[in-house]
Amino acid sequence: MTVEDAGWRYLDFSVHELQEGEKLEIAHPGREVAVVPLGGEVQAEAGGKSFKLARTDVFSDPPYVLYVPPAEVLRVSAGARASFAVGGAPAEGRYPVRLIEPQEMRTEMRGGGPAVRQIGHVLAAPLPAERLILYEVISPLGGWCGWPPHCHDGFDGSPYLEETYYFRFDRLDAFALQRNYRTDEDFDELFVAEDGDLVLVTKGYHTTTASPGGNLYFLNYLAGELTNEERSRPPCFDARFTWITKDWDGARLSLPTPAVAPMRE
Repeated sequence: MTVEDAGWRYLDFSVHELQEGEKLEIAHPGREVAVVPLGGEVQAEAGGKSFKLARTDVFSDPPYVLYVPPAEVLRVSAGARASFAVGGAPAEGRYPVRLIEPQEMRTEMRGGGPAVRQIGHVLAAPLPAERLILYEVISPLGGWCGWPPHCHDGFDGSPYLEETYYFRFDRLDAFALQRNYRTDEDFDELFVAEDGDLVLVTKGYHTTTASPGGNLYFLNYLAGELTNEERSRPPCFDARFTWITKDWDGARLSLPTPAVAPMRE
Protein backbone atom coordinates (compact mmCIF):
# COMPACT_ATOMS: atom_id res chain seq x y z
CA MET A 1 0.00 0.00 0.00
CA THR A 2 1.69 3.20 -1.18
CA VAL A 3 0.92 6.80 -0.37
CA GLU A 4 -0.16 7.27 -3.98
CA ASP A 5 -2.49 4.25 -3.91
CA ALA A 6 -4.35 5.60 -0.91
CA GLY A 7 -4.30 9.24 -1.93
CA TRP A 8 -2.55 9.95 1.37
CA ARG A 9 0.18 12.44 2.21
CA TYR A 10 2.17 10.52 4.81
CA LEU A 11 1.85 6.78 5.40
CA ASP A 12 2.89 3.72 3.39
CA PHE A 13 2.72 0.07 4.44
CA SER A 14 3.61 -3.37 3.14
CA VAL A 15 3.94 -6.96 4.34
CA HIS A 16 6.67 -9.22 2.97
CA GLU A 17 7.18 -12.97 3.14
CA LEU A 18 10.60 -14.37 2.36
CA GLN A 19 11.48 -17.99 1.78
CA GLU A 20 14.74 -19.54 2.94
CA GLY A 21 17.68 -17.77 1.31
CA GLU A 22 15.63 -14.93 -0.17
CA LYS A 23 16.75 -11.32 0.19
CA LEU A 24 15.02 -7.95 -0.09
CA GLU A 25 16.46 -4.46 -0.42
CA ILE A 26 14.30 -1.42 0.40
CA ALA A 27 15.48 2.09 -0.43
CA HIS A 28 13.31 4.79 1.11
CA PRO A 29 14.73 8.24 0.33
CA GLY A 30 13.15 10.99 2.40
CA ARG A 31 11.24 8.50 4.56
CA GLU A 32 11.82 6.80 7.89
CA VAL A 33 10.71 3.16 8.10
CA ALA A 34 9.97 0.70 10.89
CA VAL A 35 10.19 -3.09 10.52
CA VAL A 36 8.00 -5.39 12.64
CA PRO A 37 8.55 -9.19 12.48
CA LEU A 38 5.35 -11.23 12.26
CA GLY A 39 6.80 -14.73 12.33
CA GLY A 40 10.08 -16.49 11.67
CA GLU A 41 13.55 -14.97 11.68
CA VAL A 42 15.35 -12.51 9.40
CA GLN A 43 18.63 -10.65 9.42
CA ALA A 44 18.15 -6.94 8.75
CA GLU A 45 21.02 -4.65 7.80
CA ALA A 46 21.03 -0.85 7.94
CA GLY A 47 23.60 1.79 8.77
CA GLY A 48 26.45 -0.73 8.66
CA LYS A 49 24.88 -2.84 11.42
CA SER A 50 23.11 -6.20 11.38
CA PHE A 51 20.12 -7.09 13.53
CA LYS A 52 18.25 -10.34 14.15
CA LEU A 53 14.47 -9.96 14.06
CA ALA A 54 12.86 -13.16 15.32
CA ARG A 55 9.38 -14.03 16.49
CA THR A 56 7.40 -17.23 16.96
CA ASP A 57 4.14 -15.54 15.99
CA VAL A 58 2.19 -12.41 16.90
CA PHE A 59 0.34 -14.10 19.80
CA SER A 60 3.33 -15.80 21.44
CA ASP A 61 5.92 -13.08 21.97
CA PRO A 62 6.40 -9.31 21.57
CA PRO A 63 8.38 -7.89 18.65
CA TYR A 64 11.80 -6.39 18.17
CA VAL A 65 11.20 -3.30 16.02
CA LEU A 66 13.90 -1.91 13.74
CA TYR A 67 13.82 1.84 13.06
CA VAL A 68 15.69 3.01 9.95
CA PRO A 69 16.13 6.73 9.02
CA PRO A 70 15.91 8.08 5.45
CA ALA A 71 19.62 8.02 4.64
CA GLU A 72 20.05 4.26 5.15
CA VAL A 73 19.12 1.41 2.80
CA LEU A 74 17.34 -1.52 4.46
CA ARG A 75 18.44 -5.03 3.48
CA VAL A 76 16.64 -8.12 4.78
CA SER A 77 17.54 -11.79 4.34
CA ALA A 78 15.81 -14.93 5.60
CA GLY A 79 17.47 -18.08 6.86
CA ALA A 80 14.05 -19.76 6.85
CA ARG A 81 10.54 -18.73 5.89
CA ALA A 82 9.63 -15.46 7.62
CA SER A 83 7.19 -12.57 7.35
CA PHE A 84 7.47 -8.95 8.43
CA ALA A 85 5.76 -5.59 8.04
CA VAL A 86 7.39 -2.38 6.82
CA GLY A 87 5.84 1.07 7.01
CA GLY A 88 7.21 4.52 6.34
CA ALA A 89 6.58 8.25 6.61
CA PRO A 90 8.33 11.49 5.59
CA ALA A 91 11.33 12.33 7.75
CA GLU A 92 14.44 14.51 7.80
CA GLY A 93 16.80 12.01 9.41
CA ARG A 94 16.76 13.26 12.97
CA TYR A 95 17.19 9.82 14.58
CA PRO A 96 19.75 7.03 13.94
CA VAL A 97 19.21 3.38 13.13
CA ARG A 98 17.91 1.72 16.28
CA LEU A 99 16.68 -1.69 17.40
CA ILE A 100 13.81 -1.22 19.85
CA GLU A 101 13.59 -4.15 22.26
CA PRO A 102 10.44 -5.47 23.97
CA GLN A 103 11.48 -4.24 27.42
CA GLU A 104 11.46 -0.68 26.10
CA MET A 105 7.85 -0.93 24.93
CA ARG A 106 4.98 -0.01 27.21
CA THR A 107 2.18 -2.57 27.39
CA GLU A 108 -1.19 -1.77 28.94
CA MET A 109 -4.60 -3.30 29.40
CA ARG A 110 -7.22 -0.91 28.10
CA GLY A 111 -11.01 -0.84 28.39
CA GLY A 112 -13.05 -3.34 30.35
CA GLY A 113 -15.93 -5.79 30.16
CA PRO A 114 -16.46 -6.88 26.54
CA ALA A 115 -14.00 -4.18 25.39
CA VAL A 116 -10.88 -5.21 27.30
CA ARG A 117 -7.77 -5.53 25.14
CA GLN A 118 -3.97 -5.49 25.34
CA ILE A 119 -2.12 -2.55 23.76
CA GLY A 120 1.57 -2.72 22.90
CA HIS A 121 3.17 0.70 22.32
CA VAL A 122 5.83 -0.74 20.04
CA LEU A 123 6.88 2.60 18.51
CA ALA A 124 4.99 5.36 20.27
CA ALA A 125 6.24 8.39 22.17
CA PRO A 126 8.51 8.60 24.10
CA LEU A 127 10.19 6.02 21.82
CA PRO A 128 11.83 8.19 19.16
CA ALA A 129 10.59 8.64 15.59
CA GLU A 130 9.77 11.69 13.52
CA ARG A 131 6.25 10.78 12.40
CA LEU A 132 5.72 7.03 12.71
CA ILE A 133 3.53 5.63 15.50
CA LEU A 134 3.03 1.86 15.91
CA TYR A 135 0.74 -0.18 18.13
CA GLU A 136 -0.01 -3.88 18.45
CA VAL A 137 -3.43 -4.84 19.80
CA ILE A 138 -4.62 -8.25 21.01
CA SER A 139 -8.29 -8.86 21.77
CA PRO A 140 -9.99 -12.03 23.05
CA LEU A 141 -12.47 -13.69 20.71
CA GLY A 142 -15.77 -11.81 20.58
CA GLY A 143 -14.23 -8.66 22.09
CA TRP A 144 -14.32 -5.03 21.00
CA CYS A 145 -11.36 -2.73 20.32
CA GLY A 146 -11.36 1.02 19.92
CA TRP A 147 -14.38 1.47 22.15
CA PRO A 148 -15.49 4.16 22.57
CA PRO A 149 -14.82 4.90 18.87
CA HIS A 150 -12.19 7.54 18.20
CA CYS A 151 -11.01 9.64 15.27
CA HIS A 152 -7.84 11.47 14.26
CA ASP A 153 -8.71 12.98 10.87
CA GLY A 154 -8.78 16.65 11.93
CA PHE A 155 -12.48 16.48 12.90
CA ASP A 156 -13.55 18.15 16.14
CA GLY A 157 -10.03 19.35 16.90
CA SER A 158 -8.38 15.93 16.56
CA PRO A 159 -4.89 15.63 15.04
CA TYR A 160 -4.61 14.43 11.44
CA LEU A 161 -3.13 10.92 11.29
CA GLU A 162 -3.38 8.30 8.55
CA GLU A 163 -3.70 4.73 9.83
CA THR A 164 -3.59 1.13 8.65
CA TYR A 165 -4.99 -1.96 10.40
CA TYR A 166 -3.25 -5.23 9.54
CA PHE A 167 -5.20 -8.24 10.86
CA ARG A 168 -4.10 -11.67 12.06
CA PHE A 169 -6.05 -14.40 13.88
CA ASP A 170 -5.16 -17.58 15.75
CA ARG A 171 -7.69 -19.46 13.59
CA LEU A 172 -7.82 -19.06 9.83
CA ASP A 173 -11.65 -19.18 9.76
CA ALA A 174 -11.99 -16.19 12.13
CA PHE A 175 -12.74 -12.64 11.06
CA ALA A 176 -13.33 -9.15 12.43
CA LEU A 177 -15.66 -6.30 11.57
CA GLN A 178 -14.39 -2.74 11.34
CA ARG A 179 -16.55 0.35 11.04
CA ASN A 180 -15.28 3.78 9.94
CA TYR A 181 -17.85 6.60 10.12
CA ARG A 182 -18.45 10.31 10.54
CA THR A 183 -21.26 11.95 12.49
CA ASP A 184 -21.29 15.18 10.48
CA GLU A 185 -21.56 13.76 6.95
CA ASP A 186 -22.76 10.78 4.93
CA PHE A 187 -19.75 8.53 5.46
CA ASP A 188 -20.11 5.02 6.87
CA GLU A 189 -17.88 2.05 5.96
CA LEU A 190 -18.07 -1.53 7.23
CA PHE A 191 -15.31 -4.04 6.45
CA VAL A 192 -15.03 -7.78 7.01
CA ALA A 193 -11.35 -8.46 7.75
CA GLU A 194 -9.88 -11.95 7.60
CA ASP A 195 -6.39 -13.21 8.39
CA GLY A 196 -3.80 -11.15 6.51
CA ASP A 197 -6.23 -8.41 5.44
CA LEU A 198 -5.44 -4.69 5.57
CA VAL A 199 -8.01 -1.97 6.30
CA LEU A 200 -7.29 1.72 5.73
CA VAL A 201 -8.78 4.36 8.00
CA THR A 202 -9.19 7.20 5.55
CA LYS A 203 -11.25 9.29 7.95
CA GLY A 204 -13.83 9.17 10.69
CA TYR A 205 -14.41 7.46 13.99
CA HIS A 206 -13.49 3.78 13.95
CA THR A 207 -13.96 0.65 16.02
CA THR A 208 -13.27 -3.08 15.60
CA THR A 209 -14.84 -6.27 16.92
CA ALA A 210 -13.64 -9.87 16.71
CA SER A 211 -15.87 -12.78 15.81
CA PRO A 212 -16.33 -15.46 18.51
CA GLY A 213 -14.36 -17.88 16.34
CA GLY A 214 -10.85 -16.66 17.04
CA ASN A 215 -8.61 -14.32 19.01
CA LEU A 216 -7.65 -11.12 17.23
CA TYR A 217 -4.34 -9.33 16.64
CA PHE A 218 -3.88 -6.19 14.64
CA LEU A 219 -0.90 -3.99 13.88
CA ASN A 220 -1.44 -0.25 13.52
CA TYR A 221 0.91 2.05 11.64
CA LEU A 222 0.05 5.75 11.90
CA ALA A 223 1.65 8.90 10.51
CA GLY A 224 0.50 12.46 9.96
CA GLU A 225 0.93 15.98 11.18
CA LEU A 226 2.24 15.05 14.64
CA THR A 227 6.03 14.91 14.94
CA ASN A 228 8.55 13.76 17.53
CA GLU A 229 7.22 14.18 21.10
CA GLU A 230 3.86 15.49 19.79
CA ARG A 231 3.10 11.91 18.71
CA SER A 232 1.67 11.30 22.19
CA ARG A 233 -1.30 13.62 21.53
CA PRO A 234 -4.58 11.68 22.01
CA PRO A 235 -7.38 11.24 19.45
CA CYS A 236 -10.95 12.55 19.71
CA PHE A 237 -13.68 10.20 21.03
CA ASP A 238 -17.30 9.93 19.94
CA ALA A 239 -19.00 11.69 22.86
CA ARG A 240 -22.14 9.55 22.52
CA PHE A 241 -20.27 6.54 23.88
CA THR A 242 -17.74 7.90 26.38
CA TRP A 243 -20.08 7.12 29.30
CA ILE A 244 -18.87 3.53 29.16
CA THR A 245 -15.42 4.48 30.53
CA LYS A 246 -17.10 4.99 33.92
CA ASP A 247 -19.04 1.68 33.81
CA TRP A 248 -17.63 -0.89 31.40
CA ASP A 249 -20.29 -3.50 32.17
CA GLY A 250 -23.10 -0.94 31.99
CA ALA A 251 -26.55 -2.49 32.04
CA ARG A 252 -25.20 -5.83 30.83
CA LEU A 253 -28.05 -8.29 30.52
CA SER A 254 -27.91 -11.41 32.65
CA LEU A 255 -29.16 -14.58 31.00
CA PRO A 256 -31.52 -16.29 31.18
CA THR A 257 -34.00 -13.44 31.37
CA PRO A 258 -37.23 -13.85 33.37
CA ALA A 259 -39.69 -16.08 31.60
CA VAL A 260 -42.21 -14.28 29.44
CA ALA A 261 -45.79 -14.73 30.64
CA PRO A 262 -47.84 -16.96 28.30
CA MET A 263 -50.20 -15.18 25.95
CA ARG A 264 -53.85 -15.30 26.85
CA GLU A 265 -56.36 -16.53 24.34
